[in-house]
Amino acid sequence: MEIPISISGIASVSALGSSSEEVWQRYRDAIPLFTQRAVGDSLLWVSEVASETEQELQALQQDTRYKKVDRSVLLAILAARKAVLLKHFSEKNTGINIGSSRGATQLFEDYHSTFLKEKAVSAYASPTTTLGNISSWVGQDLGAAGVRIEHSVTCSTALHALLNGIAWLQAGMADAFVVGGSEAALTPFTFAQMQALRLYSASKNKMACESMRLRKTKNTMVLGEGAAIAVIEAGTSERTRAVVKGYGFASEIITHNSSISKDANCFQQSMRKALQKASLESVDCIVMHAPGTVQGDTAEYNAIRAVFKEQLPLLTSNKWLVGHTFAASGMLSLELAVMMLEHNRLVENPFFANRRHAPTTLKSIMINAVGFGGNAVSIIISKP
Repeated sequence: MEIPISISGIASVSALGSSSEEVWQRYRDAIPLFTQRAVGDSLLWVSEVASETEQELQALQQDTRYKKVDRSVLLAILAARKAVLLKHFSEKNTGINIGSSRGATQLFEDYHSTFLKEKAVSAYASPTTTLGNISSWVGQDLGAAGVRIEHSVTCSTALHALLNGIAWLQAGMADAFVVGGSEAALTPFTFAQMQALRLYSASKNKMACESMRLRKTKNTMVLGEGAAIAVIEAGTSERTRAVVKGYGFASEIITHNSSISKDANCFQQSMRKALQKASLESVDCIVMHAPGTVQGDTAEYNAIRAVFKEQLPLLTSNKWLVGHTFAASGMLSLELAVMMLEHNRLVENPFFANRRHAPTTLKSIMINAVGFGGNAVSIIISKP
């Protein structure tokens, strides 16, 4: 019999704030957290970290160890410090798996620009832009002696990190795992990539990301930055905030490297596997990936309809509020799910009208994420 996996800590830093109280209040306020930034000849909506978090980042960088690391590393360190209670893990074999879609974007662009001009780069260029940079530095900061892994599965990176942590715990190769994603991709080259894909919102309205508005005719993705980290352990304890009841993952053969199929076959498979693992026929709510793109939102909804038929769970998302934080997005959605279970309150999406009222008690919530290439993950959590 498999050991239950508990979430004993979870925290984030993003436009939502830098404490659990701030994050939950921002969800309750339900006001999009977007500001405008001049990018080339365009004025784009973006989701930047809250001002308090920016101050924390500046203070952290005063530490000589962190003067030359990328912003994605700093964000991950802050989030990990908030999620991890060190006194509980001093004697544990604790692994680290924090991924990123873009990696050390800011530093890489700066170093590459210097190279083009001067035909030389700093000795720090290579060690501070490797893909394993985030997990390594977080492990150093926490003093964790266990394995440190990093990967990129684009927008499903954080939930794939959770899957990796579960596998290590179930195999008895670790006592605890720090998992999540970090993204600091508000950089010129990243904006240019999203505009080239014609995914970015051109809205003049602050409700710029129309995540889950199924009848939209234009893509409305808004890029955000942030990090979200969870601590998972084998078994349950007084620290347990939620229990992982089920998980599923799937990939599909794609016809375009930035899309999924019309009915998101990868999501259909991942959701069915998660339900089977949890021995459930349905869940109370689904936090959708819903990036605000025409095809992405519709395909995921079609997949949910295919799996749950007419008895749809409550559906919601958070990208209309905080934007798409790439690798961190799945863990931000998981954090929202944990908070909804703890507060027994559904955070509605203003672009989607659920056809039924919330149950008296929220007991189980599914979280979806998918990355470029059709790599889908579905996680089901429940109250302890």
